[in-house]
Amino acid sequence: MAELPSIANNPDIRFLGKLLGDVIRAYGGETLFKRTEYIRAASVDRHRGITAKDAIDLGLDRLNLDETLDFVRGFMLFSMLANLAEDRQGVAAEKGADVESALKRLADEGIDHDAVMALLDHALIAPVLTAHPTEVRRKSMIDHRNRISELMTLKDAGLAETPEGDAVDEAILRQIALLWQTRVLRKERLFVADEVETALSYLRDVFLPALPALYQRWDRALGARAPSFLRPGSWIGGDRDGNPFVTAESLKIALAKACEAVLGHYLDAVNALGAELSISTGITEADEGVQALAEASGDAAASRADEPYRRALSGIYARLAATHLALTGKPAPRPGPLHGEPYADPQAFRADLVTIARALRGGGGALSSGGALGRLIRAVETFGFHLATLDLRQNSAVLERVVAELLKVSGVEADYLALDESRRVSLLRHELSNARPLSSPFATYSDETASELAIVRAAADAHAKYGPACITQHIVSMAQSVSDLLEVNVMLKEVGLYRPGETPSAAIMAVPLFETIGDLEAAPGIMTEWFALPEAGTITRARGFQEVMIGYSDSNKDGGYITSTWSLSKASTALKPVFDEAGVGMQLFHGRGGAVGRGGGSAFAAIRAQPTGTVQGRIRITEQGEVIAGKYGTRESAMTNLEAMASATLLASLEPDALSPAEAARFGAAMDALSGSAFKAYRDLVYGTEGFRTFFRQMTPIAEISGLKIGSRPASRTKSDRIEDLRAIPWVFSWAQARVMLPGWYGVGQAIAGFADKGLLAEMAQGWPFFAATLDNMEQVIAKSDMDIAERYAALVEDRTLADKVFGAIRGGWQQTHDGLLEITGQSRLLEKHPALDASIRLRLPYIEPLNLLQIELMKRHRAGETDERIGEGILLSINAIATALRNSG
Repeated sequence: MAELPSIANNPDIRFLGKLLGDVIRAYGGETLFKRTEYIRAASVDRHRGITAKDAIDLGLDRLNLDETLDFVRGFMLFSMLANLAEDRQGVAAEKGADVESALKRLADEGIDHDAVMALLDHALIAPVLTAHPTEVRRKSMIDHRNRISELMTLKDAGLAETPEGDAVDEAILRQIALLWQTRVLRKERLFVADEVETALSYLRDVFLPALPALYQRWDRALGARAPSFLRPGSWIGGDRDGNPFVTAESLKIALAKACEAVLGHYLDAVNALGAELSISTGITEADEGVQALAEASGDAAASRADEPYRRALSGIYARLAATHLALTGKPAPRPGPLHGEPYADPQAFRADLVTIARALRGGGGALSSGGALGRLIRAVETFGFHLATLDLRQNSAVLERVVAELLKVSGVEADYLALDESRRVSLLRHELSNARPLSSPFATYSDETASELAIVRAAADAHAKYGPACITQHIVSMAQSVSDLLEVNVMLKEVGLYRPGETPSAAIMAVPLFETIGDLEAAPGIMTEWFALPEAGTITRARGFQEVMIGYSDSNKDGGYITSTWSLSKASTALKPVFDEAGVGMQLFHGRGGAVGRGGGSAFAAIRAQPTGTVQGRIRITEQGEVIAGKYGTRESAMTNLEAMASATLLASLEPDALSPAEAARFGAAMDALSGSAFKAYRDLVYGTEGFRTFFRQMTPIAEISGLKIGSRPASRTKSDRIEDLRAIPWVFSWAQARVMLPGWYGVGQAIAGFADKGLLAEMAQGWPFFAATLDNMEQVIAKSDMDIAERYAALVEDRTLADKVFGAIRGGWQQTHDGLLEITGQSRLLEKHPALDASIRLRLPYIEPLNLLQIELMKRHRAGETDERIGEGILLSINAIATALRNSG
């Protein structure tokens, strides 16, 4: 076996780790510090191979409960600080994942500048923040972490003091001390309003300043001003699927708070511009447009009589303040002395700013560049008055029940649910052909129907108030038919968001979400039927594109890792000719999670690995849980990750196909065979093994995870304990905690072992971006798993015969996957070709093992009936700590 490289010796990790040790000694005492240090050093030695695993006692059993809690917090904080240090060192940044490099690569391949600009003219790239709960850290912890990152940036610049006069090193130590003394666990379960506030903090504090700065960089690289093609989205406050706490009131709160945040940002920016643009007509002439704005402003201050730009901006500020009052019901945070009419829409506000920008450009020289004014104009184009486009989402079963009730109460159809699909479609199309509403203010409806009607009414109000860009999609989960999409339009028609007529229109697009393996296979047929409907075809062609969402999490839980991945790719490929035939652009929305089993891994590699012709400059991707904090926790990390999305989209849209037709056919046939074998192995284990459900619930901390207050959404769709009814997030999260990571690899080893032509698989790994990305992501999961630790979790299963049988199959499958992966990638050990990731993972492993061992012991005591509340707290702390150390585990 090749010699393992030494664990990364990152100077930031050493520096922050030393400060953490100082804090533990100061606030936890010398005894705790020495015990923690002994456990750390002993575990590191075991993992480095300096000491045999069975030759040293970690001393975990000598920790009392209070010390256990402190120890777990200490290891969790080290992992958090190590994550921060690695992010700062660019471990997360990928080579070539920037727009300038992408443009150079395209130019080298003969793709000219005009082709790039033509693509960007109709492009849309949207990271969509969701409330899916895998972020186990409190916002207070994340805030302290981000402050440390800011202070480390000052240290990088060679500054000894902060702008406030604090010594930088002391300020960092103070933040770590605050982390040590901050409660890690939430006392109360999150409400939707809390999730709105958390998402808002990222949109306001990171996206608002980061995106305009990125556009400036991209404009320079392009040599021209690009359209605003990258814009954020959100589900938080609009995603009702399985979450009874999301209501019309949640929707209103999310939209109102977003509007207030973005208008506050604009007010600050206009105020700053007023202070900056001190241009006097005593020195230079003013443009007519600026003079007109100045005269209309009502600013008669003698001190600004010769400063038309300042007077113009005073008027703009007054109008913006009036807009703030009109849209939020609150006065501007810093009301000015002038009064103005509210802006009708963001375009009117932008027009005034452009008038000033043109005047500055007219003079040439240094003032002709964008600067702060250019960034503000870009922000208005990107964020409007809504900040982020908010999606609506509901399950198809709910929508069909609601429409059935509306039809029954209105006397149109007594039993809609009994109709077959063709009769449903015929009835719904008839309803969509006339303007008559189905609902009545004088009728009585079930709570479910009343709630859905309130949602669409709130959406209509939002369109009138904030503009149509505030809500543009209604996603239908578990979409299985054309009627599922028509039902959305029937609901929208009730509030005027769908308008019948000779040329029908829909202000909000109905988007099918295909989630299971069967749904993905049926997707092309459903979309063919959809486009064949005259009204659907008219609407989509007028819009220019139609979105389809594909789900990674449920397809993985349904069919396993490789079958899910391949089914998503095949569905995307099969959809393209359907869209081409309909003359409609295709926009795929990828429902990815943080863990590899839920579509996680490198977004840059994932986008580039999409089938040829399926990106087309338009892509939306969900960002969930701990991934949001990891990718968008700071402006710097956000810019790195957003740029990676943009550059990958350019490459995926414009680069020629990496495979010849013959290679594509040969590789595709091989994938079909692998997928079939892997699917059978996975289904046999998860759904075909008697007692597997019991094994899973006793081996993993799934029951304990339900005690983590990490989101407003229930862990299961129903009260059933069936795997089918469990949400994909706790399913994946539980396996990660137990170090099995089963959703990210199981079945692949058996498939590789049964595939005769290993040389073909090696060829695919070398020459096919899709297969390479699939293996890279799986390799990371295998490297983070640990079958020896997992076996200790399996010992929690009461039925030893069941435990031995199921865990034996898991361990055997893991070994086959490990060996098969090395064989077809030509490596002697895992991550041999990815040394930075290898070092990152191995740095953490010694810190995770003691946490796993403590978690197991605490779970034993908890399940045996011990009632000391510190046991439950310790379990939840260990879940938090392990998730932090593993990263993308949810």
